[in-house]
Amino acid sequence: MSKDRSQEHFKELTAAFLAGRISRRRFIHQAARLGISAALLSRILPHAYAAGENLVDSAPEAPNESPITKERIEFLKKKPYKGTTINVLVLKATVGDGLKYWVPKWEEETGGKVNVAEVPIDTLHQQIFSDLQTTHRYDTYMTGAWFYGDFFVPKEPYIVPLEPFLKDPKYPYWNPDDWIPAMKTLYTWEGKVYGALFDGDCQILYYRKDIFDKPENQQKFKDKMGYDFPNPPKTMKEMHDVATFYTGWDWNGDGKDDWGLALHAKVNEQGFFHFLTLAAPYVCSPNNKYFWFNPDTMKPLINSEGHLRALEDYVKFLPCGPKEEISWTLGQGWNLFLSGQCVMEGTWGDLPTFAQDPKQSNLKGKIGAAIIPGTPEAYDPIKGQWDKFDLNTCGNVNGGTWHCVISRFSKKKEATYDFLAFMANKPNALYNCTHGFTGVQPGMKFEYFPPVGTGNVDEWVAQGWDADDAKRYLDAYYQNLTLPVQESYLRIPGAAEYWHELDVRISAVLAGQTQPKAALDDTAQAWERITERYGRDKQKKLYQASFA
Repeated sequence: MSKDRSQEHFKELTAAFLAGRISRRRFIHQAARLGISAALLSRILPHAYAAGENLVDSAPEAPNESPITKERIEFLKKKPYKGTTINVLVLKATVGDGLKYWVPKWEEETGGKVNVAEVPIDTLHQQIFSDLQTTHRYDTYMTGAWFYGDFFVPKEPYIVPLEPFLKDPKYPYWNPDDWIPAMKTLYTWEGKVYGALFDGDCQILYYRKDIFDKPENQQKFKDKMGYDFPNPPKTMKEMHDVATFYTGWDWNGDGKDDWGLALHAKVNEQGFFHFLTLAAPYVCSPNNKYFWFNPDTMKPLINSEGHLRALEDYVKFLPCGPKEEISWTLGQGWNLFLSGQCVMEGTWGDLPTFAQDPKQSNLKGKIGAAIIPGTPEAYDPIKGQWDKFDLNTCGNVNGGTWHCVISRFSKKKEATYDFLAFMANKPNALYNCTHGFTGVQPGMKFEYFPPVGTGNVDEWVAQGWDADDAKRYLDAYYQNLTLPVQESYLRIPGAAEYWHELDVRISAVLAGQTQPKAALDDTAQAWERITERYGRDKQKKLYQASFA
């Protein structure tokens, strides 16, 4: 066999193994016959999670699991959790609905029961840690990734690692090595997996491809702005010009003036993520990776010249949407786009997913996607200088990446993990990220298309997606997650407090109640107080470790 053919065969073999279509033993055996070195195989097979050669495609005992281990099939015949009830605390939002969807299916399969309690986002953190410190009522909590540092404040962490469960083949099969690396980080702490796969958030730019592609709109833009229409915008200036251009006239033909950019900026409703996403390329660059604090002193960087310019430019987008959007929730912001009244929105993957549902929108087949536009210069807050670039772009994992962790106080850890792993099994994870009502976005290799992933577009079409929408969405999503420059995600203890202080002040700026510089200076002072309370040296050590 020629060298080129051997390489192609190995790629196909690897894709089949990662997709669960062949066993670990068969993969190793056939790779060895191709002359693949043990060193290379060890990088592809870093862990022997659960299944090994015991995986089969399906079994009547588990109609919602594929692949499944032979041990799992035998385990389920006993209805192993009959008489066992687990208690789950979730966010009252689409992600909570996504979890609840799987409850009756798991109950039928295992004999167990699941009680789900829902709380709003503004009290979720408080209720999680109140329960951990007092009543221990819940076995598992749906957490935002920024809560993680607080789970590790006590000497014995509040949550348990999942490795012991992952190695036991009686549980539903899923493989943490299938994660896109940027997503896996948000489920781990010091190299150990603590969260079970569910969500995978980042923010990119979505736009009306059909409207952008119209030659008459492109010519009208050029006549007004003096340069060719950027399809899609690559810089923040282009994004602002496009948003301004599409604001205030009837480009959708419904007899009403339309908008250029939708936002959802209500305080305590994740609106601050807009600022974090738009600010990233103003601060993070090939020359600087620090967005939050100076790693040597833990002095806040949030009021740097780069952050300030980002906030000033963020405010300039406000006239491109309804004035009410500063108090809108996520759903209200999405609805402006989904109803066809807005041409762009920088947000999470819920938007294109809802667009596939004819009950939610008529935009199926009309969705474009791109990374967040960049900037021609970025401020290095460590050196105190602006650096120029041809184009500085920055990836992000902004959002909750909502998922469940198991309380160390739970008396029902096995049943709890079984339920969480059930939702992480491949067909269930794929269902979640292809349906808008679940609030879930893709974070696993099997959810992306070759050459970067092992999935295929037919799987998405079978779930109701337009093929081109899916390709554009996943291409841009993956590009964002793998850009060379990435905005770091804050997960040190107190992250929820740091972000709350920023959130309320960003909201005040958008409402015209304070000026950007004053708001960021005030935020920095509030952050200093939080750092002192948690201990500067402890916070510095954890912050530095997050970049190791």
